[in-house]
Amino acid sequence: MTSYAYVARDKTGRQISDTTQGPNKDAVVQQLRAKGLVVSQITEQKATTRAKKKSMGQITLFKGRVKLRDLSIFFRQFSTMINAGVSLVRTLDVLEQQTSSYRLKEIIRDIETEVEGGASLSRAMTKYPKTFSNLAIGLVRAGEVGGVLDETADRLATFIEKDLELRRKVKSAMTYPILVMVFALGIVLVLTTYILPKFIQVFTDLGLDPDSFPLPTLMMMRFSDFVIHRWWAVILIVVALVIVFNRIRATKTGKRYLDMLFLKLPVFGSLTHKVAVARFSRTLATLLGSGVPILQAMETTAGTISNDLISDAILAARASIREGDTIGDPLAASRQFPPMVVQMITIGEETGQLDSMLEKVADFYESEVDAALTSLAASIEPIMIVTLGVVVGFIVISMFLPLIEIISGLSQ
Repeated sequence: MTSYAYVARDKTGRQISDTTQGPNKDAVVQQLRAKGLVVSQITEQKATTRAKKKSMGQITLFKGRVKLRDLSIFFRQFSTMINAGVSLVRTLDVLEQQTSSYRLKEIIRDIETEVEGGASLSRAMTKYPKTFSNLAIGLVRAGEVGGVLDETADRLATFIEKDLELRRKVKSAMTYPILVMVFALGIVLVLTTYILPKFIQVFTDLGLDPDSFPLPTLMMMRFSDFVIHRWWAVILIVVALVIVFNRIRATKTGKRYLDMLFLKLPVFGSLTHKVAVARFSRTLATLLGSGVPILQAMETTAGTISNDLISDAILAARASIREGDTIGDPLAASRQFPPMVVQMITIGEETGQLDSMLEKVADFYESEVDAALTSLAASIEPIMIVTLGVVVGFIVISMFLPLIEIISGLSQ
């Protein structure tokens, strides 16, 4: 079988550019005419070119992950070109040349080869689960079945952009506290490992007995000695804690308890919960709006939620739907979804506008997350400054207390 690229018009006059396979050019023309297409141009694709692309697609030089930003651009451009009537293979070929991500370039090249060989786009995407999530594959498959691939690709690009914006806000809010903590740790290490030992040496040269130092000074001396001579123990403890944490999280029971703990944390628990509800609403709305069956949409949505408690609540709602019940009741029974969310979902079910209601819920909770992050950043700043001042002040006072005692003794 040989591959042929063709340009034709259907019964409505719409121009179609695509590829197909057949034993020869005349047979392909007959096949296309049988489908009601009027062929205006048909050319054979060189086998050497296809083989070259296939071999290049099999060579993976760049193992890194594809950035979400590159994926959103890919799907946005893909949607535009498909909507303009460009053939699928031609679209993939153009996007392969345009993308700046070397890893994504390789993936598109291999997907193009698979599509040329007769595979569907969604099936070709399943070869790269680390790049294309179940959500992306499900949306593309729904677009292929419904003949609205351009619309589903556009929805997917919008979803990725909103997800990126949410992640950017969370990361931005957490950057300042982390920088302050690193700065504070650096100051403490310099004071305890470099400045404090010099002060202690001066005091001992003056004839003072280290055991007679005030309690704060003795505490800092012990801490300084531990950091200078037993720093390796600190690293071992940190590594051990990380390993234990990962081992616990790797088990289903351990992860469930950790997820429960995260949701109960002050401030951060509420923020984590709002982020999860916003992601649930946005993901499910995108899938339902693209024509994905609700049972499949619920299963895919559950897989995008990292918190097991919320994910299990979604799967319980899916089981309820399969038995002929509503979504709202099991979500309310789980106590993981606020009453307002449950009521909006129930109204959406009753009116047949579930995807629209979920979009509104997602918009609301994304704005809630934004407000919570702003409030968190505003409250953390003074707390961090006061904490840093107390720690540094304690270290400085502990260093000068022996000197104050010396001065007091001389004045008497």
